[in-house]
Amino acid sequence: MKVKICGITNIEDAMLCSNLGADAIGFIFYKKSKRYIAPEKAKEIIKQLPIFLLKAGVFVNEQPEKINKIGKELKLNIVQLHGEEPPEDVDIVDLPVIKAFRVDETFDYRILLNYKNCSFLLDSFDEKEYGGTGKKFDWKNIPKELKQKIILAGGISIKNLEYIYKEITPYAIDASSSIESLPGKKDTTKLKDFLSELNRLRKY
Repeated sequence: MKVKICGITNIEDAMLCSNLGADAIGFIFYKKSKRYIAPEKAKEIIKQLPIFLLKAGVFVNEQPEKINKIGKELKLNIVQLHGEEPPEDVDIVDLPVIKAFRVDETFDYRILLNYKNCSFLLDSFDEKEYGGTGKKFDWKNIPKELKQKIILAGGISIKNLEYIYKEITPYAIDASSSIESLPGKKDTTKLKDFLSELNRLRKY
């Protein structure tokens, strides 16, 4: 089970994620987010990071042409589309795509069938925010055939890591708010404990 630490806004947190064994980090380029980072600032951080650490850019309802421009300039590895982007946007984006879906009790998982050539991230629906809420949705409703293919987000913390690892078995998890001291700033102790627990589970 791989892990992406999202909402990175500074080099200290980025390096800590790398040193502690995170597989990927995420930069949020959505200006209304509490964890927004300007592309030019993210570019300076990325220049200082190891090449093997995957760098993801998170966009919300952005024009594909702009996404491609930022992806190329920053040398991103992955693009995460976290809004209401239509299936055709996936084909226009140059980099590998993670398409995020915000799940509530009325969510129809069949919508995923409309999207091709991308990975899927499932997050909790919130009327005001696109992710980073710390809320979880009902994971028991995830179709069995999807569980090992998805990236799971929303309400993931050290308290439920073992349950996720053993019962849901997603391809990856995406964590942010549970390991912060404030939005956009990771808590060193929480991050260390979180990744240490994940590495412990990975050994089984």
